[in-house]
Amino acid sequence: MKSYVSVILLTLFCLNSFSQSTKAPAYPLITHDPYFSIWSNTDQLNASPTKHWTGNAHSLTGFLKVDGTIYQFLGAEGPSFNNILPAGDDVNYQAKYTETTPAEDWMKPTFNDSEWKTAIAPVGNIDGVSKTRWTSRDIWFRRTFTLDKVDFNEPLLKLQHDDDVWVYLNGELIYTARCCAGKYLMLPMTAEMKSKLKKGKNVFAIHVINTGGGALVDVGIVQKSIPVKPQNIVLAEQKSVKINATQTIYEFSCGKIDLNVTFTSPLLITDLDILSRPVSYVSTKVKANDGKSHSVELSFAASTDIACNVSSQEVSANKYVASNLSILKAGTTEQAILKKKGDDLRIDWGYMYVAVANDKNISQFISDNAKPFQAGKIAAKTGKKLSLHTVATMGSIGSLAKEQVIMLGYDDLYSIQYFGKNLLPWWKEDKSTTIETLMAKALKEYPSIIEKCLQTNEMIYNDALKSGGTDYAALCELAYRQAISAHKLVKSPEGEILFLSKENFSNGSINTVDVTYPSAPLFLAYNPDLLKGMLNGIFYYSESGKWKKPFAAHDLGTYPLANGQTYGEDMPVEECGNMIILAAAICKAEGKTDYAKKHWETIKIWADYLSKEGFDPATQLCTDDFAGHLARNTNLSIKAIVALETFTQLAKQLNETELYNKYEKLTREYVNKWQEMASSGDHFALTFDKKDTWSQKYNLVWDKVLKLNYFPRSVFDKEVKYYLTKQNQFGLPLDSRATYTKSDWIVWTSVLTDNKADFDAILKPIYYYSQNTTSRVPISDWHDTKTGKMVGFQARSVVGGYFMKVLEDKFKDK
Repeated sequence: MKSYVSVILLTLFCLNSFSQSTKAPAYPLITHDPYFSIWSNTDQLNASPTKHWTGNAHSLTGFLKVDGTIYQFLGAEGPSFNNILPAGDDVNYQAKYTETTPAEDWMKPTFNDSEWKTAIAPVGNIDGVSKTRWTSRDIWFRRTFTLDKVDFNEPLLKLQHDDDVWVYLNGELIYTARCCAGKYLMLPMTAEMKSKLKKGKNVFAIHVINTGGGALVDVGIVQKSIPVKPQNIVLAEQKSVKINATQTIYEFSCGKIDLNVTFTSPLLITDLDILSRPVSYVSTKVKANDGKSHSVELSFAASTDIACNVSSQEVSANKYVASNLSILKAGTTEQAILKKKGDDLRIDWGYMYVAVANDKNISQFISDNAKPFQAGKIAAKTGKKLSLHTVATMGSIGSLAKEQVIMLGYDDLYSIQYFGKNLLPWWKEDKSTTIETLMAKALKEYPSIIEKCLQTNEMIYNDALKSGGTDYAALCELAYRQAISAHKLVKSPEGEILFLSKENFSNGSINTVDVTYPSAPLFLAYNPDLLKGMLNGIFYYSESGKWKKPFAAHDLGTYPLANGQTYGEDMPVEECGNMIILAAAICKAEGKTDYAKKHWETIKIWADYLSKEGFDPATQLCTDDFAGHLARNTNLSIKAIVALETFTQLAKQLNETELYNKYEKLTREYVNKWQEMASSGDHFALTFDKKDTWSQKYNLVWDKVLKLNYFPRSVFDKEVKYYLTKQNQFGLPLDSRATYTKSDWIVWTSVLTDNKADFDAILKPIYYYSQNTTSRVPISDWHDTKTGKMVGFQARSVVGGYFMKVLEDKFKDK
């Protein structure tokens, strides 16, 4: 970029001083969708490798050479693992297996497994990962291998299992776990475990029980290799970090040069064309801090792992010039488009891009490692774990700042499979647009895009500050990019907007209704069309006749395949309530009933279901399915009642007088009956039949935010007063059954009160959690209120629910 752009941008960045967020559980760097997502999990940008939200390395590295001294400011080299016994992700080894209960001595080395089936590992039911199909409940698996020696230094058991597992080595049980390991575990082999190894023939015997969902088994042995930091590289001194809605901004000192590094993912919630662009900017601005001039060079490298599911996949990379850009491109040689589905998966089709303005001071090349300022000039290469290098000679730098902008892009070719049809990403609606022309446009518009980002940053921060104060504003800043980038924006074959979520770090479902529900406040507050995109697929599923049940589906499949529900159990009251409430909320946001009218016949069916089954729910799951099945759930009952409230008001607005009269009477009766049956003295119980329990009644918030006012104010006040007696250091527990909580629900619960002091008291522990949790991952919405550690879930869109207080204020005048 030209120097005049740098001057303009420096001025713009000075306007960004309103941001309050300086710390996060993890720092968003590149955030676009569930696949194109890169984070830093440490407070210092150069203290750890950058990673995908799943925890797999998606390495970015950055170095600045100042007068010959090299300073590292971005990323770090993580540990690597050398194979002793390669697992199936590296070598397609053969093993024996059976799905029929074997003899008792099946784990012994002497057992004759010749009648068992032969497998190519890994074995399981995950498309594109499993080489041998296993779909039953149990599998017994034997891997025979030979070792020339056993005196390994600190070997690790490399194990992947889904779900419960028992691992035997030469007939002895060495490991068991009653859970799922969705990715490879590197388990230290104790002295006792090592003693089971012997020269010559050895046998791993493994029993896995698939309790539901994914199924997988694979095993190997590795050793960790710790990288040695080159002596000629100095760590840049990080001075500060700031986070706002669309940017993460770092300040460094590299000797006599000050360095500003800004990661911008322009997720402009009010501009879908820009939001859908899979292009992020990495801006580096340098300036002397001693009044003198210094020679400066920049080195930036991106790992081709960004385009792989696992690092053992072969990739092809090349350099070329197009649209006045110098471009590095890489992708797997396999290109298995939309062949894999599941949670702990990265994209391995399509292509990643690193692009800069084509300039004589820029050098781009490909190598086998991320070492900076190499002499290599390789323009095309095939291999594994390659590095895409960009080196910029920034020249003599003095008191006038100079900027270098690097773009990272990803063309996934096809994004989603929707009931059998592969859908292009939103940005490809114009068939003449290529990734090269898109990146060229993104670079040309860079100054105006940054200005729009700054406006969005300020809007998000100031709205939240006005609604809830500085702590609340900081939480909303942390949530913004995470909530949006857990979705993919496409159009349906019928031309409808689809904004499809991935249930990250959970079960990988696509378009889960009870994930849409907590995510909704952000999108209702700023762009209801995106919430329509979260509901349209579910309405289509019912209205097309593909889903035939009289209640809403739970999901549309497993990401990225939206071909129909794959979750093993329905949540009828939960999902009907969610869909009706959110359809009504869209009408509230738009000030018209068009969206509900379009789907009125379906909504009527769901309302009828809730009128019969919703008030006193039978044993079933709700959105908090991790807590298990529950009968007579009073909070789920509230959801059904509030959904009927919204349906009643929609019927009135649509001049459905008979329906209005019927449901108005029924809903009022339910509200009164609920208060009587749920009452437990100074609070309301978790279930109608257990008065010594309690729970957060977060579903009540819609009665207040939508100004329905069916429940009396006394219900809200009684609950809030009781909650204030139950808080722990890191927040209010979800209910009386455990000490864990959901942070999105706590924010909703804080909105139940009109008392600022009570709001602050409920909210502050969540802000404290965001600043002090030891779980360094993109915000986990499910954590323990005593330890502050995540229990499960991370990087999910549900943090969009943090915007409920902002939404309440925006709805006050509607």
